[in-house]
Amino acid sequence: MAFDQTTRNRLQRFVNDARRELEEEFTRQLQNDYGMDPNAGSVAELTSLRHINDAQRETARILRDTLAHYTASGDMNATQGLDRIVREQAFTVLNRLAALRMAEARGLLVESVGNGFQAKGFQLYARLAGTGLGETGEAYRVYLFSVFDELAQDLPGLFDRYTPQGRLFPREAALLHVLNQINAADIAPLWSEDETIGWIYQYFNSKEERKAMRDASQAPRNSRELAVRNQFFTPRYVVEFLVDNTLGRLWFNATGGDTHLRERCQYLLVKPDEQPEAAVRLRDPRTLKLLDPACGSMHFGLYAFDLFAEIYREAWAWEQQHGSGSLLPSPPGRGAGGEGTLAEPFNPLSQTYQDETAFLRDVPRLIIEHNIYGVDIDPRAAQIASLALWLRAQRAWHDAGVKAKDRPLIGHGHVLAAIAPPAERELREQFAATLDHLDAELFEKTLQLLKGLPELGVLLQIEHELPRLIREVYGEHGPMFHETDMAQWRKAEGRLREALTEFAHAAKSTYQGRLFAQDALQGLRLIDLCREVFDVVVMNPPFGALAANTKDQLARVYPRSKNDLLAIMVERGLELLRIGGRIGAITSRTCFFLSSFQKWREQVVLGIAKPEVMADLGYGVMDDAMVEAAAYVLEKQA
Repeated sequence: MAFDQTTRNRLQRFVNDARRELEEEFTRQLQNDYGMDPNAGSVAELTSLRHINDAQRETARILRDTLAHYTASGDMNATQGLDRIVREQAFTVLNRLAALRMAEARGLLVESVGNGFQAKGFQLYARLAGTGLGETGEAYRVYLFSVFDELAQDLPGLFDRYTPQGRLFPREAALLHVLNQINAADIAPLWSEDETIGWIYQYFNSKEERKAMRDASQAPRNSRELAVRNQFFTPRYVVEFLVDNTLGRLWFNATGGDTHLRERCQYLLVKPDEQPEAAVRLRDPRTLKLLDPACGSMHFGLYAFDLFAEIYREAWAWEQQHGSGSLLPSPPGRGAGGEGTLAEPFNPLSQTYQDETAFLRDVPRLIIEHNIYGVDIDPRAAQIASLALWLRAQRAWHDAGVKAKDRPLIGHGHVLAAIAPPAERELREQFAATLDHLDAELFEKTLQLLKGLPELGVLLQIEHELPRLIREVYGEHGPMFHETDMAQWRKAEGRLREALTEFAHAAKSTYQGRLFAQDALQGLRLIDLCREVFDVVVMNPPFGALAANTKDQLARVYPRSKNDLLAIMVERGLELLRIGGRIGAITSRTCFFLSSFQKWREQVVLGIAKPEVMADLGYGVMDDAMVEAAAYVLEKQA
């Protein structure tokens, strides 16, 4: 089904209506049940809530801990914190229900949301459970929770019911209203389309909301405004154009043109007389890494998934034809851009898998765990991007006839939200007391380094600061090292991870303490990602004025690109690439002719890269973004 303007308008009405219903429902719950008023910013004492049961009392306590965690830094008051809680609960419920509806449409899940209370899965569950679960509405809630718990094994960020974003659930009247909307006949065909979850992501924030933000301030005033003002869905043809000429082109060159991607990638630009050098050895596909540093709903990653699947098939055939030593077991380094992580080389594919069937069954897991990386400053993006990749993997297994019980569990993916490090001084001191004094100092300095994450994301050059931090903390107590030797950091980070995990699970730890530990662990994961060396960076980056609270910092770190976020994102993307890697971006076209971008053009686009492909697209490319766009590919030079 084509996502024409009429279709998108209808989907936008559904998302806006569902958001309004859920936010009103959760506002009422906070006010009536939990003694927290988002309108007034007031919070009643927990002991005054005599009208709720023990389960609700525990939820009330957790909501208060969550609010305290959100407001600990002082950047957010109680009213804003409660508004964030309502918004997060609403988008999590909407994303969960949409995810189940999409899984049903792909044959991955028995009907659970479709037809509401008459869904086949629920009807079977109700017959088996009998009357022990109470009235129909309560029984349906218990049924959905059991589905959530099953899916939380692969997608904890979305389906774990004990995360702060997913504690509340709509009561029966509100739930039925949303179910009726999600099951409307005129949007039923959309649930089988991969793009649907991306449009839901974009439309959760309305055009009116974006306009109000722009009218209030020329530059974004905080991370949420930066995210909302730059949420523009990338059309499929642009995604294909950029991925074909980055990832597709790299594999085309590696194979000497002997690849099925030549026919599959309809936008791959190859000169008629082009004769690539014949391949001698290929890269092991498990070492190829693609990053979208402003990933949103992971539209680039979904298409890249398809190309990676073909790359894995060709790599297996190559190894069978040329022998087990014909795949390079580890990638080259980044060179001047940084050191990258020092991963152990992989064993040959033929020694890892007993046969081709076993190998192909594992490919969807390999792609998610080794190849596709994403970062976004919007926590919703981490939910939706992880969901989109998971659905794509499940569809691949479904199409291959792999039964659910035979599918590998998808472990640790690489989609991260750039969230603020925990600010609670008392908890930081409490945790530091469990560490060696040098590790405690390193932890505190690391949190200070991560302070700008919500606005900067990958623009925070964390990997450049690590050597300085290690030297400051350990001095003669630890080895002095160059940027190519991160052994000291890896050991210290391992100790911090272990201690944070223990802190989060300790019986004496409060819910706020667990949130503190989880946010700190997320920061360590982002440090790891920034130390990776990527072969491909693809993005639809934010553009325009820099956020007020980061303008001076970005101007100092990126003097060649400081006049616009798009220029900074391109420069940073090139920095994260290995030599010969490719970046593909869709941005405003004005960066190629306005005088204010002259340094960027001369010193970045031409100085450290080489333009390979460009498409001048004009207006109307990114939904309602009033910008003339260009899509282009740059290759990083030595």
